[in-house]
Amino acid sequence: MSEYLIVIEKTGNGFSAYSPDVDGCVAAGETVEEVETLMNEALEFHIEAMVEEGYDIPQPHTIARYARIAA
Repeated sequence: MSEYLIVIEKTGNGFSAYSPDVDGCVAAGETVEEVETLMNEALEFHIEAMVEEGYDIPQPHTIARYARIAA
């Protein structure tokens, strides 16, 4: 089992998500919870399709950290 970073961003009418480790795999939803669920499903579907088509599966390589800035 692999863990892929999911980036969730606020949009004008909800939220969007993508994984920096898996090009072209995105999702959109009305809430953070919805877009997280949809992105997990999209990643599973995307990876399964890559396996079926014989493509190399991208390995997770992105690391996220927060920078704490006094402002």
